Amino acid sequence: MIKKLFKRVFGRSAKSATGDCRVIPFEQHGVSREGISFGARRVTDGLQAAGFSAYVVGGAVRDLLLKREPKDFDIATNATPEQVRNVFRRARIIGRRFRLVHVMFGQETVEVSTFRRAQDEDEAQTDEHGRILRDNEFGNMEQDAARRDFTANGLFYNPATQEIFDYHQGVKDIAANTLRMIGDPATRYREDPVRMLRAVRLAAKLGMEIEPATAAPIAKMKELLSNVPEARLLDEMLKLLLSGHSVECVTKLRAMHLHHGLLPTLDVILEQPLGKRFVMLALENTDLRIRADKPTSPAFLFAALLWHQVLQEWQARQKLGVRPAQALHEAMDNVLDRQRKTVAIPRRYDVTMKELWLLQSRFEQRSGQRPYRLLEQPRFRAGYDFLLLRCQSGEVAEELGDWWTEFQDADDERRAEMLRPEETVGLKKRRRRRKKPAATESAAD
Repeated sequence: MIKKLFKRVFGRSAKSATGDCRVIPFEQHGVSREGISFGARRVTDGLQAAGFSAYVVGGAVRDLLLKREPKDFDIATNATPEQVRNVFRRARIIGRRFRLVHVMFGQETVEVSTFRRAQDEDEAQTDEHGRILRDNEFGNMEQDAARRDFTANGLFYNPATQEIFDYHQGVKDIAANTLRMIGDPATRYREDPVRMLRAVRLAAKLGMEIEPATAAPIAKMKELLSNVPEARLLDEMLKLLLSGHSVECVTKLRAMHLHHGLLPTLDVILEQPLGKRFVMLALENTDLRIRADKPTSPAFLFAALLWHQVLQEWQARQKLGVRPAQALHEAMDNVLDRQRKTVAIPRRYDVTMKELWLLQSRFEQRSGQRPYRLLEQPRFRAGYDFLLLRCQSGEVAEELGDWWTEFQDADDERRAEMLRPEETVGLKKRRRRRKKPAATESAAD
């Protein structure tokens, strides 16, 4: 009786089934099965009914402990991908190097991974810097917990028993508002340098402090980010910028001098008074939209981050005598090409970014039929939002933004009143061609 009471209050050691870990009961952590999504419950219940172990893992458990709504629910199991697929009718295996299973339940897709283990030094495939190139060996639950990055992400939740399995004191660190690396931080950063960026993103998003021992190696090892594939850097950058806390993320990146490995031109932009204000306004606007569950566009955000680089080159080329339209196209291409050498911004964003930049010069034209034609552009609304950011940052007069705010909603009569007269200074007036007098009957005779 007393033994059961101690297990209930302090948790129990489950060495026989799960290795050396603390098992925390529902009465202590308060995370209910009802907090798990329908699809995640169906997956864990289905796998357990088939004789396998299955747990909700990672960020979902962390967010539930922090009273946040998880973005998605990932499942870890001792079943192989083929065994998972055999259990569920609507399931498909994805990936080559790291095989996962996507199980579909209506609009929800649940990602299921098999327990994995970290390879020993003599068998791990690494590059000359120690970055792991291949890490896809199946393991057990304890080994899977050890290979995860931070203690807050190394938790396992069983919806059937409503217990949390904690191998690395992750619950304690979450309660202390601390982000701590599992294992030796320097070794883990060498294995995957992106973990340095992830530490900054999670700390900013969750409002946590990075543990000193976890933060200490970053200053010396940040150069390893140059060895990371461009696609991975882009993926981490998108997570950072679209986290809903991009302002805090960028602030922490600059404080830890990590932004050079993410978006090299960001430092140059933020050193300019107008550029810094413009970028911060764009990030704040994106954060507000994400928190309000409004749609956001990565292309719009990239266009905002690179705008002052484009503007600077555009103005410089015009001073050299290049025509404005040609100068703008050359500036856009040059900035995008330079950026791709570090972070491979997908070319599918190019069209949208260039359209937003090209529209900015057209907002200056407020006479004749030009404003009407601009209103018909598919990207008008995005370009208009971009213009308002420029007005708020002080780059252009607020009067320009106010004019377009009124013009787009005004009736035809008011729009006609708002149009400015055609500019005729410096333009040659066309000579009216005089018609020859028609021949008279007498002349014809």
